[in-house]
Amino acid sequence: MGKTLVAYFSASGTTAKVAKDLAAATGADLFEIAPEQPYTSADLNWNNSASRSSVEMNDETCRPAIADTVADMAAYDVVFVGFPVWWYVEPRIIDTFLEGYDFSGKTVVPFATSGGSGLGRAPQRMQAIAASAKVLPGGLLNGRPSQAELSTWAKKALEA
Repeated sequence: MGKTLVAYFSASGTTAKVAKDLAAATGADLFEIAPEQPYTSADLNWNNSASRSSVEMNDETCRPAIADTVADMAAYDVVFVGFPVWWYVEPRIIDTFLEGYDFSGKTVVPFATSGGSGLGRAPQRMQAIAASAKVLPGGLLNGRPSQAELSTWAKKALEA
């Protein structure tokens, strides 16, 4: 495995914890996909059709702005991309991230945390957005996996 990046978006902190542990377990660099305008708890209320997250997810073209950029994306061969599952796919801010860089020749591994659903169509959607990358199936990393478990998972995910 060449140089690796773990990039993640976390709304509640759950995905952040897993991402940090995954980076430590794999010796990867870490990058937070932080929204330029942070989400409030009201923004994240998926039961409210007028909440920011609901409005974003109902608009396929929505691309929330990201606060910072990866300093040297060209240096990475493998990019693990983490997120909470929203509406059975990746949040739109992940689409912003994927559209913001050239992923030619890179391997992208989605990983997610979820209260009850799987990755859904996220890997397929991510492959369509980052068409020049090889997007692997990835997987859910729920609970509190140890660094040893994350290291094993990462190796298996890259074999897919």
